[in-house]
Amino acid sequence: MTDFTDSLKPRHDGTATLQAERGRSSVDVDELARHLLSRDGFLQRQKKVLAVLSRVKLFKKDQQMNLSRPDRYHLALARAKALQRIVRKHGWDHDDYKMCEYLVDEMSPFHLHMTMFVTTVREQGSEAQKRHWMPKILDYDIIGCYAQTELGHGSNVRGLETTATWDPAQKEFEIHSPYLTASKWWNGAMGRTATHAIVVAQLLLPRSDNDKAYDNYGPQTFIVQIRDKKTHQPLHGIVVGDIGPKYGYAGMDNGYMLFDHFRVPKSAMLSRYAEVSDATGAFTRLGHPAVVYGSLTFVRGQIIMHARLVLARAVTVVVRYSAIRRQFRDRDSTSEQDDEMKVLDYPTVQIRILPLLATTFALHYTGEMMYSLYHKSRETIEKGDFGPLAELHSASSGLKSLCTMLAADGIETCRRAMGGHGFGGGSGLVGINADYLSKPTVEGDNWMITQQVAAYLIKKMTEAVKDPSAPASDPTASLFQFYLANRDHRIPQSPVQGSATDDQAIVDVFQWRAADLSYRAYHARVVEKKPWTRLMIQLHNLSRAYSEQILVTNFCNSFSSSSSTLSAPTPAVLRTCFRLYALTTLDASASSFTLTNAVAPHAVPVLQDAILDLMAELRPHAVKLVDAWSIPDWLLDSALGRSDGRVYEDLFDRAHRRNPLNGVTFNVDWRSEEIVLGSGDGGRGILAKL
Repeated sequence: MTDFTDSLKPRHDGTATLQAERGRSSVDVDELARHLLSRDGFLQRQKKVLAVLSRVKLFKKDQQMNLSRPDRYHLALARAKALQRIVRKHGWDHDDYKMCEYLVDEMSPFHLHMTMFVTTVREQGSEAQKRHWMPKILDYDIIGCYAQTELGHGSNVRGLETTATWDPAQKEFEIHSPYLTASKWWNGAMGRTATHAIVVAQLLLPRSDNDKAYDNYGPQTFIVQIRDKKTHQPLHGIVVGDIGPKYGYAGMDNGYMLFDHFRVPKSAMLSRYAEVSDATGAFTRLGHPAVVYGSLTFVRGQIIMHARLVLARAVTVVVRYSAIRRQFRDRDSTSEQDDEMKVLDYPTVQIRILPLLATTFALHYTGEMMYSLYHKSRETIEKGDFGPLAELHSASSGLKSLCTMLAADGIETCRRAMGGHGFGGGSGLVGINADYLSKPTVEGDNWMITQQVAAYLIKKMTEAVKDPSAPASDPTASLFQFYLANRDHRIPQSPVQGSATDDQAIVDVFQWRAADLSYRAYHARVVEKKPWTRLMIQLHNLSRAYSEQILVTNFCNSFSSSSSTLSAPTPAVLRTCFRLYALTTLDASASSFTLTNAVAPHAVPVLQDAILDLMAELRPHAVKLVDAWSIPDWLLDSALGRSDGRVYEDLFDRAHRRNPLNGVTFNVDWRSEEIVLGSGDGGRGILAKL
């Protein structure tokens, strides 16, 4: 519609404001972007894929929030199928396809097929099984999902109730759901999409001395067809469907599934690391029991690596918007002519935003570490050496818990920091906020999986106490040995002295706190033999402290390479980010640092002034730092976070011109049952949808 508003402009020019912000900093954005995102040609791939997808109407985003949840699944499936055609048309590889999913920014019904499903078959299938299944998977002849979580059990995989009972006469497994709570639940792509599933079930084998009794050999993985490929209807003996509305992931068909004595061939059990003998029914384990959780470890690693980009999106929006948004004059202003202050210049806004900006970089360097650790560990495991499993499982568990907490809480903090407009669809945070709420609970609840980290650390400390002089096998063992040798004469550190900040002292206090809390947990459990359940809160705090020292250590270690590859002032700005992340984390948990003798009590009160100084140092560079994350406007889909600063023009356009609700005239007279004026519908349209 055309009206007088077409000629109105905002009072302040957002484009000029962002240009001025960028002019305040001499950080080389392109150089920093290459430093952050050069692995696997990320930036070039993003540009290539974006040029194609942004021209396809099916991938337009401006109306998807107005769609109903069933319509969102229809759209998501249409997009998933279209992506397969586009990838094949352009000859793109799997990394290109992952970039497509990143830019479309929607949990695709095909997503689990090429993550957990294919990973499980690739890592746990025998050579014969892989020869049979991998071509079908890679060609999308079948669509797979991962059916582990149940209605009654999520994090406790050993407590799953679905059974797979071996029938020695028929040489088959009978998969069964003995209770309602055995229903597979929450499994993505299972509701309406998948034709096959990796089903995790308790393996029950007849006893040799009594074939009416069974021994439980724990959870094993089975590849099971669940729908007919032609009719797409559930196979006989299977009940499966979509669980319904939920927070976020509107396009994903999270499902439920139950089995009624459903029979599958012996070849259904993935047998690279475990087998059942045809002749005797005996169970043979060919590898470490934890390999059954390999897909979970893979996904946790992916979540850790993705956390930086998710948080960076929210921080990009809030930094750009807060640099444009103006509210109130400075209280000390003496002139009525003074402009209102930029919101980003208020310390009460900075303390919420700038530490999160710093956190994106902390997450980045640990994400890169996790990428390296995962791939090196998998290479070792593929050679039959399962030694790295414990460290990989511990690191992925603790970091998944910490990183998803930082990102999920950070997104919400960004939303609130933007005031009322942060609540609207034009913020660009509605979808990402709702979708990311799942991450602190999926693939291991953030409180439960930290127990695995604590168990690993107690074991490592026990080994260090028994033999303090043994050669250190890894950095954790070395840290614990150093702690044991120095704990009786520890001198608490002061990371901030006057106007100077000691970076190595920062790393030392984080590592010392983690070691001391590990020793306390060891002493409580091993020496005092306290019940595990009573220690769970203490152990969760230990995991968080240990994971925080990983972030701090990796961030500090990055300076050895970034200082030599980045031009001034970027290395100094990144060092400011490191200090801001570390000191705000330290300040938030000051009692933990002082009680563990890591930090001197007199060093705590000076932290707040140091943090204010660091925020003042970082403030001029904020806009350019978020620019370096290279998040396209097409992906942000945010009026508030537009790279050109046209915030208010976009907000008004979305409301006034693009909102479909404004194109309908309603009958609001309560005496009439008509809803749309002049339609005579009598409310039948809405009644039909109830």
